[in-house]
Amino acid sequence: METIRKTLRDSKSARWMALAVVSFTMLCGYYLTDVMAPLKPLLEKELLWNSAEYGFFTSAYGWFNVFLLMLIFGGIILDRMGVRFTGKMATIIMVIGTAVKYWAVSTHSLDGSEILGMKAQVVFAGLGFAIFGVGVEVAGITVSKIIVKWFKGKEMALAMGLEMATARIGTTLAMVTSVPIARALDGVSKPILVCLIMLCIGMIAFFLYTVMDKRLDRSLELAADENSEPASEESFNVKDILYIVTNKGWWFIAILCVLFYSAVFPFLKYATDLMVNKFNVKPDIAGIIPGMLPFGTMILTPLFGNLYDRKGKGASIMILGALLLIFVHAMYSIPGLTSTPVAIVLIIILGIGFSLVPSAMWPSVPKIIPEKQLGTAYAMIFWVQNIGLMGVPALIGWVLNKYCITGTHLIDGVEVSSYNYTLPMVIFTCFGIIALVFALLLKAEDKKKGYGLESPNIKK
Repeated sequence: METIRKTLRDSKSARWMALAVVSFTMLCGYYLTDVMAPLKPLLEKELLWNSAEYGFFTSAYGWFNVFLLMLIFGGIILDRMGVRFTGKMATIIMVIGTAVKYWAVSTHSLDGSEILGMKAQVVFAGLGFAIFGVGVEVAGITVSKIIVKWFKGKEMALAMGLEMATARIGTTLAMVTSVPIARALDGVSKPILVCLIMLCIGMIAFFLYTVMDKRLDRSLELAADENSEPASEESFNVKDILYIVTNKGWWFIAILCVLFYSAVFPFLKYATDLMVNKFNVKPDIAGIIPGMLPFGTMILTPLFGNLYDRKGKGASIMILGALLLIFVHAMYSIPGLTSTPVAIVLIIILGIGFSLVPSAMWPSVPKIIPEKQLGTAYAMIFWVQNIGLMGVPALIGWVLNKYCITGTHLIDGVEVSSYNYTLPMVIFTCFGIIALVFALLLKAEDKKKGYGLESPNIKK
């Protein structure tokens, strides 16, 4: 009887250890991504930023990814050069961008200076955030391909769910700790310094992971030789992009992704300010309520991923998530609804919806796109997503500044603007409605093409 040689990914301890290391790197990245969100009132108080400037800065995340196509180039580099080279490059870029952002927010050398009519401090802080955005997004697609590499035919959706759950710990840390750190260390820039230190640790962790990745490649090559199988295909041709962009199922996932994430991440950028202005929560603790959202995703995303692995129903899971998204934002848009317990319950429900869609969406991509094109396919989805992550925060900031100022209130004796968040929440609700439409279209396309989105991931 012929013996089939096993590879390193057949070892449960090895593949879960690899997941833990790269997930920690993403946790550090997500901490910096959202660390400024609870600081909006303090930015207005200490640095005299307004909502439009905050929106401009927040939108910087996608500048290079969208306009310079850095994310797509990152995907092509990933498919051509592999996960080790690309991941190292991405983590180094994250650290550089964070260092620029910290310098811009902490220095007084830019006081009184302007660039193209905008505060120089805002522009340079945005530049650092844009550089970081390239690094963290390329790191995200690299980690997605790493998970496919280690978990294909195994617990892939569970692994992706656990990676996302771990990354959300970074979001929770950002929401809950940034204001206390700023208060304790006496400066709105200090939480960014903490993030910079964590990102350096996360970069070192990824460099250590590459040792495991080399061992995995060696075991795959040996197994291919001994089992008379072709080695895994790693090469990518630029013309393969045509295959991706002509795939209707890929487009439905990409559009669902940008709509869904545009209704969640930009919302989180303003959620602390929403709690202060609509629900009268004190600025010092307002970040705790939106910080509850990732707690739900930490538990539920792996659970829903495990359900997808074993039972299937990926497209149906995405439809349910979109419905919950619509419900939450519609409730937040009701002017008279100002009860803090209701705000907390809605955040928890949003966390459930935010667990449903990603847990099914990301593991569905390998069912539609061949593995050798996965890096570029994920990169192009992330590129579409970044259009929303860049444009929506700027849109919400502009809408708040133009149409939603209702007066002023005091923070530590300093007068800052008050806002009515009804119109922004209506905008977020509309994103959810359109996302539902594309989730339904994706389910119909799956039924037509037989991608297997409703089928389990684990091969028996």
